[in-house]
Amino acid sequence: MTIKEQQDELISDFSFMENWMDKYEHIIQLGKELPLIDEKYKTPDHLIKGCQSQVWLHTEMQDGKLVFTADSDAVITKGLVSLMVTVFSGHTPKEIAESEIFFIDAIGLSNHLSPTRSNGLLSMLKQIKLYAVAYEAKSQSQKNGTEL
Repeated sequence: MTIKEQQDELISDFSFMENWMDKYEHIIQLGKELPLIDEKYKTPDHLIKGCQSQVWLHTEMQDGKLVFTADSDAVITKGLVSLMVTVFSGHTPKEIAESEIFFIDAIGLSNHLSPTRSNGLLSMLKQIKLYAVAYEAKSQSQKNGTEL
C-alpha cells in the first residue's frame, strides 16, 4: 500500500466512529497493537523531542525501505505514534520525505487533541521526515561514491 492509500484506509476506519470517545478508544487499541521497540532503543537518543510524554522511535533500513518501531509511556500517545508507524513503515526514504500528510486533519485529530498532544504528534511527524531525509541523503551519497 502507498502512503496515500494507508492514510485513506485510516480515514475510512475512523469515519465509522461517530463520537470522539470511540475514536480515542480506537487510538488506544492501536497503541496496544503496536509492535514494540526493542528495549535497547529506549534511550535518550531515540526520544522524540517536543512530546510531553516519553516517545521512543527507532528506524532501520530493510530492503531499501524504512521500518519504524516505537513505544510511549502514555496510552493515547502510544496510539498516535502507532498511527505514524502504520502510515510510514515499509516505505522508501524518498516516498516518506515527499509524502503529503492529510490523515491528521481528515480524521479530526488537529481539532480534538490537546495542544500538547498536537505538538507531540507534529514532533513525531517531523522526526519521521528527518529520518527519511537523512537515509535518502546517505543513500544518494553512497550511490555517488561519497560518504556523509
